[in-house]
Amino acid sequence: MFETFLSFFIVLVAGILLSVLLWWNRSISSVLEPYLITLNSLPKTALAPIFIVWLGNNMKTIIVCAISLAIFGTVINLTTSFTQMDPDKLLLIKTLGGSRKDMLSKVIIPGSVPNIISNMKVNIGLCLVGVIIGEFLSANAGLGYLIVYGSQVFKLDWVLMSIVILCIIATALYALLNLIEKVYLKRHTQ
Repeated sequence: MFETFLSFFIVLVAGILLSVLLWWNRSISSVLEPYLITLNSLPKTALAPIFIVWLGNNMKTIIVCAISLAIFGTVINLTTSFTQMDPDKLLLIKTLGGSRKDMLSKVIIPGSVPNIISNMKVNIGLCLVGVIIGEFLSANAGLGYLIVYGSQVFKLDWVLMSIVILCIIATALYALLNLIEKVYLKRHTQ
């Protein structure tokens, strides 16, 4: 769970910051967008052995594996959300003498909160899956390790129980984010 929450937090913060950077500077966005699309389409399980070589067989590898699963889609999605914000609101801020910083803080970020929460719902599951993939390859503990070990020693009950536990964890994490979304919507629709 620690690796899942840490990778989720890193994806959330880095995804928002990178999306702001790409929204702020169109030239950087046009250069990086093809690379982000390409990196997002790579099978992340193929990258995991590279992470093991670069980072070693430890927790860092598991976290980077989880981050790599969620970060590219987050940046692409949030950047698209930022660029498709209501142009009339942005023009109004510009007409009233506001800067790009004002556009970002008054329109872009507040208007993108529902999309950010939606991304969080997807990313918590992706981070959990990324941690399990990392544990498949570079752990000696955890549910991913238990699934691999259970399948190697023909303990199907261990494998199935690990999968059931993962389903329960994923459901609980999704319910937590769903609760956060409901609280946000309740406060901002009144």
